[in-house]
Amino acid sequence: MAAPGAAADSSTAPARGATASPLPACRYDGVRTRYDGLRQWRKTLLDTIYKLPRSYAPGSLVSTSQAGLNGGYLIRRSVIDDLSAMARAARAAGAGLAAQSAYRSYATQKSVFQGYVDRIGYERALAVSARAGHSEHQLGTTIDFRSASSARAPWDYDDWATTAPGRWMKRNAWRYGFVMSYPKGKRSESCYSYEPWHYRYVGRETAAAVRTQGVTLRRYLWETWQAAPS
Repeated sequence: MAAPGAAADSSTAPARGATASPLPACRYDGVRTRYDGLRQWRKTLLDTIYKLPRSYAPGSLVSTSQAGLNGGYLIRRSVIDDLSAMARAARAAGAGLAAQSAYRSYATQKSVFQGYVDRIGYERALAVSARAGHSEHQLGTTIDFRSASSARAPWDYDDWATTAPGRWMKRNAWRYGFVMSYPKGKRSESCYSYEPWHYRYVGRETAAAVRTQGVTLRRYLWETWQAAPS
């Protein structure tokens, strides 16, 4: 099933990995990502190497309350239909979801990262927070989820994935177009520490492909788009 907003980027993906160069090892750099247009969000690779420009700011942001979640957070309008469907399904399964964080501007992410630096130091901050421009939250398609039944932040649990909402998301989020960007035991490939609450919307077709291929989102985006021939 095509995800809402699919017409915004109808390019056909090249054969994955056919001539792609190897996934680069994680390093801290500041290279502008290949697909940095507002309508190219499905293809955009962001990690410790690749970044968006300071000026990148989606113009179609709406409150997460439009998807039946708590308000106070913004997400692209094109995400709302699938987010609504996922929220309803999670509630029906007794695993209600709430938003902890969603869209962050370049300036906001700069402040967030600096907050980590102030608390835990620069080197440790790099493992758990993205520098400004490198955050998937700037795309407007990424949400940090928490349990609807508790105001407790998901990172305050030993492992939020062991809660009912966390388990449900791990098993079902892909059905609604969402992918966990930083899975457990994959830091050397995803470049960030495990975050079972951090899900990026890529559309149902791409999410299903990532799941079927059993790869991290970073690897999928690199081999399918970032390193593919023009």
